[in-house]
Amino acid sequence: MRTIQPADEGAPPTIRLADKGALPAIRLATILGMLATAVLLGVVSATAGLGVAGWIAGLATGSAATALLLTARVRSDQPAIHPADWVTLTRVLLIAGVAGLVADSFGRPVSITALVTLSAVALALDAVDGQVARRTGTATPLGGRIDGEADAFLILLLSIAVSQEYGGWVLVIGAARYALLLAGWLIPWLAAPLPPRYWGKVVAAVQGIVLTVAASGLPGRRTGMIAVAAALLLLAESFGRNVIWLYRTGAGPRTRRALRLAITVLSVVLVWGVLVAPDRHNRLTPVAFVRIPVEGLVLVAVAVVLPARPRRIVAAVAGILFGLLTLIKILNMAFYLEIGRTFNPVLDWGDIGPAIGVVRDSIGATRTTIALVALGLGLILAIGAITASAIHITTMTARHRRAAVRALAALTAVWALCAGLSLQPIPGVPVASTSTAGLVVAEVRDTQVALRDQRHFEQVLRGFDPEASVPASDLLTGLRGKDVIIAFVESYGQIAVQGTSFSVGVDAVLHRSTASLARAGWSTQSAWITSPTFGGISWLAHSTLQSGLWVDTVQKYAELVGSRRFTLSDAFGKAGWRTVYDAPSDDYYWPIGTSFYHFDKIYDRRDVGYHGPAFSYASMPDQYTLATFQRLELTPGHKPVMAQIALVSSHTPWAPLPVMVPWNKVGNGSIFDPMPARGQTPLYMLGDVRRELRAFGQSIQYSMQVLTSWVTELNDPNLVLIVLGDEQPGAPISSPGTNHVVPISIIARDPSVFRQIAPWRWQDGLLPGPSAPLEPMNAFRNQFLGAFNGAR
Repeated sequence: MRTIQPADEGAPPTIRLADKGALPAIRLATILGMLATAVLLGVVSATAGLGVAGWIAGLATGSAATALLLTARVRSDQPAIHPADWVTLTRVLLIAGVAGLVADSFGRPVSITALVTLSAVALALDAVDGQVARRTGTATPLGGRIDGEADAFLILLLSIAVSQEYGGWVLVIGAARYALLLAGWLIPWLAAPLPPRYWGKVVAAVQGIVLTVAASGLPGRRTGMIAVAAALLLLAESFGRNVIWLYRTGAGPRTRRALRLAITVLSVVLVWGVLVAPDRHNRLTPVAFVRIPVEGLVLVAVAVVLPARPRRIVAAVAGILFGLLTLIKILNMAFYLEIGRTFNPVLDWGDIGPAIGVVRDSIGATRTTIALVALGLGLILAIGAITASAIHITTMTARHRRAAVRALAALTAVWALCAGLSLQPIPGVPVASTSTAGLVVAEVRDTQVALRDQRHFEQVLRGFDPEASVPASDLLTGLRGKDVIIAFVESYGQIAVQGTSFSVGVDAVLHRSTASLARAGWSTQSAWITSPTFGGISWLAHSTLQSGLWVDTVQKYAELVGSRRFTLSDAFGKAGWRTVYDAPSDDYYWPIGTSFYHFDKIYDRRDVGYHGPAFSYASMPDQYTLATFQRLELTPGHKPVMAQIALVSSHTPWAPLPVMVPWNKVGNGSIFDPMPARGQTPLYMLGDVRRELRAFGQSIQYSMQVLTSWVTELNDPNLVLIVLGDEQPGAPISSPGTNHVVPISIIARDPSVFRQIAPWRWQDGLLPGPSAPLEPMNAFRNQFLGAFNGAR
């Protein structure tokens, strides 16, 4: 970038005046520039290929830039072509080639090598023209301006090219210069010339280099996106510093008053908004913000009476607290939306990690990392903005104390009147708001309740467990010789089979499956069971069923798996069964499976020989999971097996979905290769509730069809299959306040199995009716052992 640089003695640079041949030279440069543009595009077309769009864009860019550069020289007070101008003209021609390739990229793939080469040379020449201008004594403000505009246009083109791979947000880098130019037309002080800044040159160079490297494809997508995001942050800092300098040096009194007023209004709106904002997504309506927050009135009252230093401290502390409470409100919304309860700030931090893991499995590690970085920066900025707003409000209150007192008295009177009359625009939303203070009270109360519940759980866990003392000879005598499988179907809740737009299709599958099983000699009975979790954290349901304890928090789970609690897998292992855990979506060593559940074998995606595609969260289809389990464990003459299998094809985001193939074609899973491309993507589903509802119903149909088809395909007369859901699905499939009830079924061929559970009074078939028995999930262990154990 070329600017005027002072000599060592502080004297102005020497300008070489134009001679009489300047104008013909300028005309010659114009002709040569246009001809050179055509030649360059011809070379690009011959070596890398260039379509009609590329030719048009390249010729238009080269011709327009050449004409503008030389016209500016003709109209300047130095009408001559300086040596540095020839370098700049060469850069302009290279940029025209870049413009042609970028324009072509919208219709067909273009040569990345050509794009990167032209861009790299143009960037390198950016350092040359300034040096030439200074060494020849021809540095001018006009030359610097032209050079800067060439930089800006190249960065715009590169941002367009990179945005096709990284997303539209990259365009902010290219559009920044032109946004400031447009703002300068509307706000004159923004159009004032800026002083030379070395840091500004560095930032401009970083934008070009980072975008060129990103366009090359050399760095991985994650690395490239992080680098481009860092470059964008640098650009934002540089532009912000420029705008602040322009404001301080050029803004008039009216502008300054208007800006102070705008900042005050925005501060009040921000603090007011976060104080009255609800912590449930279904209460997030415009009416919720038409309220008077008592906490805001208290903040203003404190600002009126306190001296300067304590006032600033109180305002800063209040702002940080308001920001943290806003974070709690956001977490409450997310938790209530996904798992049907509010966030507990003491016990629930451990739930965030698994939720991030689910997102990572669904949309990929790169997008998840970027989203987390953006979310973290957003939270920091939000808390900072709230804190700064609280400080600004108290400062303005103290500065205009008399007016603030009058406004405070009026609002307090209105608040008291509304509170006395219990005015509510909609039920549960009073005008006289105490929602933030109420949130603090509720969080403290809920935390106390949770801590008491945790202590009670620990007492029960340490207490005597009579099931653990049953002799091996009396354990599960009613199931000796049988293969017992507990299959958890992801998100298979009551909502999947009752009263929804998609339950009709699921019910039809269950009715057909019941009939096909009956024709093959199998009997089925079903009931309802209440899960401890909702919308996710399915291992809480697994541990509840196995242990006979109500495990509804991660803290309880941690206490449980660190204990010696007697589980169903322990009972089967003690009675002589081989115990197996099959979790196809896990890709890591799970020590709890052996240290607590004592499974003899644990399968995950690493050791089942799968060579097919992943289906978002599901690393393999349920059909492959069952086929491989049969191949590995249910071989002829095998020892009786007890297994817990997680079927996850019905896990969010329900796209893409697999389809069933003939069982003898499953093989190593490569038969599923074409399916993801034929299905929908998670991003396609995102935000469209109808699509998500339909896809969820289809996923449950698929899982249940696969499971019941596998039973008839296996045709093992000694099989006892227990099928149940782990939890109800979260939003938007389930609405706020949905219960935690899930179906549970038993499939078996031996009539003695059903004689032993006759006291349970379960209903025939795979679809339990509204009057079917309902039990909590933690009751199942004792109920099951009581039915199938021998005499005690």
